[in-house]
Amino acid sequence: MKKSSKFLFFGLIMMGLILRVPFTSIPPILTDIARGLHISVSSLGILTTIPLLMFAIFSPIAPRIAQKFGIARTFAGVLILLMIGSLLRIVNVPFLFIGTALIGIGIAMLNVLMPSAVMTYFPNKIGKLTAIYTTVMTCATALMSALAVPITQHSSWQMVIIVLTVLLAITFVIWLPNIKREKQVQVHSSTDEQKQTKHRESAWRTPKAWIMLVFSGLQSLLFYTGLTWLPTMATEAGLSQTLAGNLSGIYSLIGIPLALVLPAIVEAISLRKRQLLMGFFDDLGIIGIVMLFWQQSSFTYWLIVSLLIGCAAGALFPYLMTTFSLKATTPEHSAELSGMSQSGGYLIASVGPFLFGYGHTLFHSWTFVTACFLGLIVIMTIANLLLEREEKIY
Repeated sequence: MKKSSKFLFFGLIMMGLILRVPFTSIPPILTDIARGLHISVSSLGILTTIPLLMFAIFSPIAPRIAQKFGIARTFAGVLILLMIGSLLRIVNVPFLFIGTALIGIGIAMLNVLMPSAVMTYFPNKIGKLTAIYTTVMTCATALMSALAVPITQHSSWQMVIIVLTVLLAITFVIWLPNIKREKQVQVHSSTDEQKQTKHRESAWRTPKAWIMLVFSGLQSLLFYTGLTWLPTMATEAGLSQTLAGNLSGIYSLIGIPLALVLPAIVEAISLRKRQLLMGFFDDLGIIGIVMLFWQQSSFTYWLIVSLLIGCAAGALFPYLMTTFSLKATTPEHSAELSGMSQSGGYLIASVGPFLFGYGHTLFHSWTFVTACFLGLIVIMTIANLLLEREEKIY
């Protein structure tokens, strides 16, 4: 794919741009949506859970679809699905949920296939391209979440969804020229490689792939649990809602510089150095969680906690997306490994924040759930170290 058109590179970057915003832009305007549809805000809480459940259910299906239709055609079909799902949300309440489910299915496919696409089209630039698209994803998520409220205030919540749909349409137009290159990619697959793929055991039967699934789920649980509950914990400790909100922004944005540089570093260094580097970020998360046992009303205290846990979570996601490519022997195996890990991973992530909050309600304290949280992140750290014992795991 050395002679690929300029649309391929920009197409993949646009995929990164729309990889989260279709659903992460909605929570800030849930109150406006509920008011516009004449329903309670609590009934819309499931809108943040639906995409995660779709990720868990449909991630394993993505590699099979890509093998049948090719990555370029699959991406085009996913973009059409996303545009339909996005527009359906402005019709009425039932279509709001249906559209959100369709978006979850589409994003699940992109989540799984992006590492495989990078490995297929840019095998010598895995770290650099992963860094670019994950950084674009993080920046776009933060920007659209910030713009959702002003757009709603000056127009309507439907306009936010229309803007998101336009972004999807632009991405589709940019990606469309790449479809004609699909046959060339398929032709260059060697017969020996195809035979090897057929005789290779499924990722689900590979013990090391299960280690990656555990790591994938727990790093996602770390991010979403911290994002959901750190502001509440800070508020209960004595901080104002405004300061807690600022900390939430810092928690999310700290991942941008890490996403920009970490994938290229991970690709370039040895296994032993990867263990040390990622062990360092794992330890930052552990220290941040341990600090939660002695909560203070100081803004400086919560800033340090947010930076520690935010750095860990912000580093582990781009690392994971890079690892899906680095630990696989072929693009097909990368897709399978990604599909398996993200399926189980998002299932774990979807229940983590709920159980953390439920445990606090049940025990009237953050101590027990924090101890459980700490135990899970220690398991995540062990899984991370085990992953870096071998160059390839599947």
